[in-house]
This record gives sequence, C-alpha cells and structure tokens, in this order.
Amino acid sequence: MVDLHTHSAASDGSDTPSELVALAAGTGLAGIALTDHDTVSGIPEFLEAAAGKSIRAVPGLEISSTLFNREIHILGLFIDHASEKLADFLKEARKNRNARNTLILQKLNAMHYEITQRELDECAGGESVGRPHFAKILVEKGYFQTPQEVFDRCLKRGGRAYVPRVLPSPRESIGAIHEAGGLAIWAHPVYRASGGRAFVRKYLRRLIGHGLDGLEAYYSLYSVAQHSMLLEVSAEHGILISGGSDYHGINQKSIRLGTGGGSLAVPDEVLDRLEEAWRARR
Repeated sequence: MVDLHTHSAASDGSDTPSELVALAAGTGLAGIALTDHDTVSGIPEFLEAAAGKSIRAVPGLEISSTLFNREIHILGLFIDHASEKLADFLKEARKNRNARNTLILQKLNAMHYEITQRELDECAGGESVGRPHFAKILVEKGYFQTPQEVFDRCLKRGGRAYVPRVLPSPRESIGAIHEAGGLAIWAHPVYRASGGRAFVRKYLRRLIGHGLDGLEAYYSLYSVAQHSMLLEVSAEHGILISGGSDYHGINQKSIRLGTGGGSLAVPDEVLDRLEEAWRARR
C-alpha cells in the first residue's frame, strides 16, 4: 500500500519529516508523499530520510483554493520543491494565512482566551501556522477539552473567532503546481461536502478546464459509496486517481498512517500510474 496525503511538523502534523518516513517504512508502506499546507520546507529532510530505503518518497504539498465560493484543496505531487516560482506563490499564500491568523488572535483575545503570537509560532515550529495550532494551544491551556470543540465553538465557519481567508483560484493553484513540474490532484472532494455525484461533476468540469490532473478517490473518511462514485467519475472524465490518509500524527489521533480510520488501502498501482503520467509529461 501507499499513502499519498500526509502532513509533518512543517505544517500542522506532529511528526518530523524524517519520523514520518521511519513510520511509513516500519508500517510496511511502499510509498509515501509529504503534502504539507502551503510549504515545502520539510521536503529536503523528507527526501534525505528516504534515501537508500526501499520506500518511494514523493515530494508534494497541499494548497487551499476557492471555487464557487467554497474552499477546496489541491495536492501537488512530484513537485520540484526548489522551484522559485512555487516559492513566490507559497510566500504569498502564507502572507494571507498570517494576516488571517492575526485577526483570529485578536478575536480570541477579545473573548478572553489568553494566547499570543509567540505561542503560535512556537507551537507551529515552522513557517505554516494555521487554525489547528490555535486549537492545540487552547486545549493545552484548559479552555477546551478537544481540538474539535475549539473548532465547533470558535474556529469553524460561523464560529465567533472565524475569519475567512484570501485564497488563490484553482487556476492559480494548479498553475503553480504545474510550473513546479507536479501533478495537480483534487483532495478529498466529498469530505464534508454536501451533494455527491452531481456536485463532483460540476466542480470537475471547471477544475479540468484549469488543468486538473486527478482526484483523491481513496481517503480515510469516505464511505464505500463515495469511494466507488469517485472511481466511476474519474474514469468518466479520464483523469488520474490518488489516495491517502491525511495523516497528522497525534494532532488527529483517529487517523493512522496508511490505513486512515482502519480500512483505507491505497494500492501500489495508484502510485505507479501517477508516476508514469508524471514522467510522460516531463
């Protein structure tokens, strides 16, 4: 099996990139992709840790975009993490992320939750700071019992401390991934999404027009029906399929590397076909 959607401490995961590789190898995975949010800073350590091992390491990232007034996520796989154009794109994305964080921080402080920017930076330990870091600190300080409670009461859309983010369009995100030589994959299309086949088809029509290469047909929280539907829709449109757990380490304890909630199984052939398509494009 392979796992092509994971996060490290370079964004909002708990494991370092090298720990992630060690865990994947110990779990018996044949391949793993590191797809941190808006940053590729963990990729050098990730690739170095995998060098000489039998596991296939895929450099990647995850970019948030907006389409039809809805946030969607695009994975970039097989990217050149040293791309200067990608670096400029991600710098702008993090600038917008940090502007949002400042407003969230102000709202939480106004609600009498004591949290500082320094605490956020120390919690993140990297250049990509997000809402999970706010949640982790607030739980550690005893304000809430679980990170999900923080999101439900404060940080999710409609929450008292929620602040919308300025996001790039899918055309811009997919373009940045292609500029870096990667494949663009629509991450978890039906996770927390209303609607099914009609919803996916509507979005795919626009995304494929922007150059989308594939979608995530395997994911930790899909139902059997959702998984089957996505396989069918991807075949209808002649696009690639990918899959992964969306592993975050202890920051999301219910999701395990490789197996997600327990039943995830992404075949090696998924990575084979993705790599074949990537090499054909080079």
